[in-house]
Amino acid sequence: MHSQEEIYSKVVAILEELFEVDAESVTPESNLYQDLDIDSIDAVDLVVELKKYTGKKIQPDDFKQVRTVQDVVAEVDKLLNNV
Repeated sequence: MHSQEEIYSKVVAILEELFEVDAESVTPESNLYQDLDIDSIDAVDLVVELKKYTGKKIQPDDFKQVRTVQDVVAEVDKLLNNV
């Protein structure tokens, strides 16, 4: 079982590694598109990395409404903990 804190740390690490985002500037409320300059192609890369992390297939529909880092954490939490 993964805690939301663990998932958040992993998501921030992925953002830092893939997109050279400053981890210090990331908050749960950070908007992926406006605050972190992630575009739709970057979002696909993020989903690929999250798939590796979770080991589960991620449905594009699950991520349609994702706007903030916390939204990503919530979706990954659902996948990992079968919520």
